[in-house]
Amino acid sequence: MHTEDRWITTPLTAGLLRGALDVERTAHGLLPHRLPARARAQCADPQLAMAESQPSGVRLAFRTRATAVELDTLPTKRQYTGAPPRPDGVYELLVDGVLAGSGSVGGGNVLTIDMATGRTGHRDGRAGTLRFDGLPGRLKDVEIWLPHNETTELVALRTDAPVGPAEDRGRAVWLHHGSSISHGSDATGPTGTWPALAASLGGVELINLGLGGSALLDPFTARAIRDTPADLISLKLGINVVNADLMRRRAFGPAVHGFLDTIREGHPTVPLLVISPLLCPMHEDTPGPSAPDLGGLSEGRLRFAAMGDPAEKAAGKLTLGVVREELAAVVEQRSADDPHLAYLDGRELYGEADFAELPLPDQLHPDAAAHRRIGRRFAGLAFAQGAFAGRGTAREGG
Repeated sequence: MHTEDRWITTPLTAGLLRGALDVERTAHGLLPHRLPARARAQCADPQLAMAESQPSGVRLAFRTRATAVELDTLPTKRQYTGAPPRPDGVYELLVDGVLAGSGSVGGGNVLTIDMATGRTGHRDGRAGTLRFDGLPGRLKDVEIWLPHNETTELVALRTDAPVGPAEDRGRAVWLHHGSSISHGSDATGPTGTWPALAASLGGVELINLGLGGSALLDPFTARAIRDTPADLISLKLGINVVNADLMRRRAFGPAVHGFLDTIREGHPTVPLLVISPLLCPMHEDTPGPSAPDLGGLSEGRLRFAAMGDPAEKAAGKLTLGVVREELAAVVEQRSADDPHLAYLDGRELYGEADFAELPLPDQLHPDAAAHRRIGRRFAGLAFAQGAFAGRGTAREGG
């Protein structure tokens, strides 16, 4: 910790955060959550707990004349048994909306995961310091985007000039829910996930409820969306339901209806866009579950494979093709009474031609270049000409 006289320590509070639905006071500081405590209490799944505590889309936002900023954090790193160490999570600094720097915090806690057995372990570590300096001395809005794939406890914020609340730019709030692809998967940094890029291009404030492995139509997630103020809502549904082999066709349609019913209780007229899965060849016509192939893990290579049998579709098992049919039918039925509901086929964001040019490295998740393409496509299809067109800067009631 620094004790130089020039540093001003600003208490870390929820008011400095954007993109988090809840904060938890820990022994070290402030832990942002992307699901509220009530939702977390209703599911003991370790995958969900890890995903929602990884602050994808969460950022510190403040206004200052500071030329130097220090942030102490306690990250939790993931280490997969038999795999090389993962790179440290990336923090990105934006000054007046423009990327101005990036960095990482080493050390921290370590969560060990054995993908073969499912066993986990935890080793305590120490907090580290992230520093940005050489910033312009003018009054400016500063955002520090937290690592999208690394649980991060905020310990202390120091600057060499006072900090005040960020300006309210009057931008619409876009709440997006989806799977690990929306969470950020293989994006290189927090502003490089496709929702973050689309939000920047669309001129909106992002709340990212992309939850790796956990877009499973859980009622508590629907209630969290229902209870969160938002001007625009999108839901990318289906891939996790298939690759977890969670339900059959008989259950899927009613579950989607129930999910939408709950959201509409809190947002009856907010533009709501349902997005079907991106192209994923291994699950287009083959049901789940999917499983990792660990053969190349020691070299840092991981691939997934579909373990189902295409013949099982007749018994009601879900494939991505079936999911798209069901989602399109649900939206068509409901839109007769809900003019603010729309549907987007995910293959318009990433389809066969994209797979040929930018294949999925592990057969399931897009890489950084594909994230950029998907983000730009979504901004064009949704914000420029689709369900969200013209809504980036004008707040809409709901």
